[in-house]
Amino acid sequence: MELGLQGKVALVPAASSGLGRAIAEALRAEGARVAMCARGEIDIAPGEDVLTVRADVSQGADIQRVVEAAVARCGGLDILVANAGGPPLGKFDSFDEAAWQAAIELTLLSAVRLVRGVLPSMRQRGGGSIVLLTSSSVKEPIENLTLSNVMRASVAALSKSLSNELAADNIRVNQVIPGTIATSRVERSDRTRAELRGSDAATVREQAARAIPLGRYGEPREFAAGVVFMVSAPASYITGATLQIDGGRIRSVM
Repeated sequence: MELGLQGKVALVPAASSGLGRAIAEALRAEGARVAMCARGEIDIAPGEDVLTVRADVSQGADIQRVVEAAVARCGGLDILVANAGGPPLGKFDSFDEAAWQAAIELTLLSAVRLVRGVLPSMRQRGGGSIVLLTSSSVKEPIENLTLSNVMRASVAALSKSLSNELAADNIRVNQVIPGTIATSRVERSDRTRAELRGSDAATVREQAARAIPLGRYGEPREFAAGVVFMVSAPASYITGATLQIDGGRIRSVM
């Protein structure tokens, strides 16, 4: 299948590792030019098809700087994959107001600011595709992830709202939900849950895998493949949709 991504320009934040890195590499493999940002160094083979910028997506000024750098280097933007690291684990009583505000800045406002940043370029180019990464918690809240549960649900609502508002600009907006994907963040989460349960991470992982119909954690490349399809030409009639890449773990019908 021809994905039609050759020469397209994509912005992928939080791309030094995990899902963001896998998505950036998959887009690059399909011929897209990719602007990547992260708070730390991004270790990736250099080339004319890649731009790396150090930036913190919880900071509005950093997002503006990244967007401006991508437009200046590549002439515009066709694709945005709005991605950010998640808030810390914990129950409601463990977070003060400052923690809630930090979660808003990191998870919700980063998505808002990224979309606002790329819209002028996408409109000028006659359209584009936006994918907002959320979480299985938008379908079923996850234990000990209160901050993330609330913020991801807000991003899901943003995705659906934007899909209606931006369709007239030929800009598609979709939400992609990862299930349990084998990233460093999931590994840390498994260790934390193990400590809370007085168990070990291997046992927690084994129990979690048994709850997934496919019987295993997903690989970042598998998740990236779904995101790449959603921003591709064959998905040109898909907007306002939710794609869950979860091995069947989410039990809801819709």
